[in-house]
Amino acid sequence: MNDSSPVFLIDDDKDLLKATKQTLELAGFAVSAFAVAGEALAALDPGFAGVIVSDIRMPQMDGQELFARIRERDADLPVILVTGHGDIPMAVQAIQDGAYDFIAKPFATDRLVQSVRRAAEKRRLVLENRSLRLAAEQAQGDLPLIGQTPAIERLRHTLRQIADTDVDVLVTGETGSGKEVVASLLHRWSRRAKGNFVALNCGALPETVIESELFGHEPGAFTGAQKKRIGRIEHASSGTLFLDEIESMPPAIQVQMLRVLEMREVTPLGTNEVRPVDLRVVAAAKVDLGDPSQRGDFREDLYYRLNVVTLSIPPLRERRDDIPLLFGYFAERAASRFKRDVPTISATVRRHLQDHDWPGNVRELAHFAERFVLGLETTAMPKSGEPPATDSALPLPARVERYEAELIRETLSQNNGDVRRTIEALGIPRKTFYDKLQRHGIVRGEFAGFDGDDRRGS
Repeated sequence: MNDSSPVFLIDDDKDLLKATKQTLELAGFAVSAFAVAGEALAALDPGFAGVIVSDIRMPQMDGQELFARIRERDADLPVILVTGHGDIPMAVQAIQDGAYDFIAKPFATDRLVQSVRRAAEKRRLVLENRSLRLAAEQAQGDLPLIGQTPAIERLRHTLRQIADTDVDVLVTGETGSGKEVVASLLHRWSRRAKGNFVALNCGALPETVIESELFGHEPGAFTGAQKKRIGRIEHASSGTLFLDEIESMPPAIQVQMLRVLEMREVTPLGTNEVRPVDLRVVAAAKVDLGDPSQRGDFREDLYYRLNVVTLSIPPLRERRDDIPLLFGYFAERAASRFKRDVPTISATVRRHLQDHDWPGNVRELAHFAERFVLGLETTAMPKSGEPPATDSALPLPARVERYEAELIRETLSQNNGDVRRTIEALGIPRKTFYDKLQRHGIVRGEFAGFDGDDRRGS
């Protein structure tokens, strides 16, 4: 069986190098031959997907030193050492140190080919496991940054590049696109990972509350301030502060936030004490703050102070090739959570995944997958060949009920599950809202990412 795995072959004996190269190429390997070990080491890329085969006795850098240098780079990279009779004790020691195999001269060609083939298979498994671990790391969180489209791959690459640079970051994207996930990954992949990741939704709190939440207060700072409170900014010191929907931050708070960003210090309410803070700020906005028509009353100087690095998350409709992968992930997660099997995907569901514009983006897709696993989408979507749900074949009350339930879900998703803003958007009383949640079987807590607990001033 041929194997196209790459092999780096190193030997200062040019005749033996040529013969061994031909042997391995006949077996199907892609061989790069080197007469000098240093040249092979210089050509070795991180994540090399193949096997190293090296003679031990060579001038300048011998095989043992080459193996040690490779092991420093990647301890899992398989190295096969070719030895003369007097080098066997040295080769045995190398095996104990982690070399994959040693082959004594003269050797049968089949012995070398089989060893390289086994080493190549081991390397393949190692790289696959690394890839799976990386995918699992990237998929952590409620709304994972999963995807294989170029836009998402570029975004992940950029996150890796800037995670440890400590620059403040502005993240833009539509509702439900994964802005908090990006902020969380920036924190997790940085040297600040051991510190706190502190998130605050600027649109979920009134001005009087957000000031205390951000800056903290001393006892007696205002009516009801009975205890000292450490603000979110100070709590994020040595970690990361994530300010979601920063475009909703009240103008007076923007002035104070600008000073925090410039001076890296905070003054809690009720005291003149200035406390230094060491934090990275990641801000997220649903609008383009660089566009004056969308910026509104958001301070231009604060925008430029935040806009050291801007990351834009593409909406789901612009990366449709990622939808099946995301849907499969969310369906598996929901099945595990609800202790159910993942149902067979019907043609109708596939068509919906493909044709729907997903205004709620990844969050909406996650909720759709949960309803799919629970069997609820079968009643909300037409079967293949049947008229659509809005067709007049359905009784009017059923059509109204279906539309109302979908409108509530969509509004909850757009407002991150925040009750106060959802009620305002729908224009209905609080009691009516909760009655409708119960009637339609809508669980508010399933709308991940909400920060607007209606107990806080709503």
